[in-house]
Amino acid sequence: MDLTKPIQTVFLLLSFTGFVYPFLHPVVFVPGDGGNQLEAKLNKTDVVHYICQKTTTDYFNIWLNLELLVPLVIDCWIDNIKLTYDNATRTTRNQPGVDVRIPGFGGTESVEWIDPSHASTGSYFNNIADILVSLGYTRNVSIKGAPYDFRKGPNENQDYFIRLKKLIEDTYEENNQTSVMLIVHSMGGPMSLYFLNQQPQSWKDKYVKRLVALSGAWGGSIKALKVYAMGDDLGSYVLRPSVMRAEQISQPSTAYLLPSPLFWKPDEVLIQTQKKNFTLNNLHEFFDGISFSDGWEMKKDLAPFQASFKPPGVEVHCLYGNGVPTVERLYYKPGTWLDGTPTLINGDGDGTVNLRSLEGCQHWRSLQKQKVFLMPLPKIDHLTILRSNLTLQYIAELVKSDEPNFKEYITEGPHKRSWMDKFRFLKKESAQSKAPHWPDLLYVNDV
Repeated sequence: MDLTKPIQTVFLLLSFTGFVYPFLHPVVFVPGDGGNQLEAKLNKTDVVHYICQKTTTDYFNIWLNLELLVPLVIDCWIDNIKLTYDNATRTTRNQPGVDVRIPGFGGTESVEWIDPSHASTGSYFNNIADILVSLGYTRNVSIKGAPYDFRKGPNENQDYFIRLKKLIEDTYEENNQTSVMLIVHSMGGPMSLYFLNQQPQSWKDKYVKRLVALSGAWGGSIKALKVYAMGDDLGSYVLRPSVMRAEQISQPSTAYLLPSPLFWKPDEVLIQTQKKNFTLNNLHEFFDGISFSDGWEMKKDLAPFQASFKPPGVEVHCLYGNGVPTVERLYYKPGTWLDGTPTLINGDGDGTVNLRSLEGCQHWRSLQKQKVFLMPLPKIDHLTILRSNLTLQYIAELVKSDEPNFKEYITEGPHKRSWMDKFRFLKKESAQSKAPHWPDLLYVNDV
């Protein structure tokens, strides 16, 4: 049975007419790499192709805009969105004549849909937002979005963390001084961890109810090495990885997502060739081999942020896929070198992030008093987790566990049967997927 299709119809009965949820914990979405819209405005003197625009009168959507990801035009897109690294300032900048901004901070639109046209391929947090609305939440009031320049790492997003803190505080005040639930995806996991580690415990106790991490890339991923080696086609049959590579390797966030020494042994072979093997110990030689020393410089800038893995000091729920082939080593056949195309040796993970990285949050269980829950979701990949039935049910049950009046409401009176029937249906699907049981604190499992 397909567990990845949207289940808005199934969850319509979650919205009971006339029932008010007075203690809903508001939600702030923190996206991952590529998980929110970007806009650009052009005033360029030079372009890479005669068909490329030099100027625009206003800002336009540059990510995700599928109309720009087509042959020839994609060269214009790459030149507009890629970054240039400055070795002296240890920062990146946009291309000359390009201004990039992040639209919609505080709202949900730019993180629900990374494609403003609402094409299905651009759906991001939308399914989760729909479920929350069905439970009594209101977009832009009790559901907020915190987009950022995902091209960059935490070192260049310090202003973002200031805005995120204020957004959480404002959301707390706007919702009857109720603590906030952070729902994060992929790189949004380590970004949120860094943010929480900068806050005093008293602030977290007051403002943050819990962290719900979906596909958290806690320790990076071998796929980042694949991007440096050959690029990534974003799952499209139209895009060529070698073309996309120029833009992808210009982003410090790619370096931020390199395998962390906390999760990979220093002498573990990551890239295998006939002449030499590359490990974390000699990774700088790999960057020399691909003639991209800026990649190594970015890695050095972001190494302190990877090395800090203190527990967040809030209740944590980690949901992640497993059992999906995920690259764990790059292998160059005899007679080839780093300018060739490697064979991808796969291991376990969610298709993007390796299992050891996805499970990283388990290390906090003995390091903080707040509870840490892990939920592996068999055969659910890195992006499907955002719309999986299992994810949506888990989040719905978390919301119910926070509302003291809800359990009494659904276990008495005329609504009991409809509620139980719907969850019996979903549990049957979950059992067929061989997924683990829900954590004990989720009381709906007992109705």
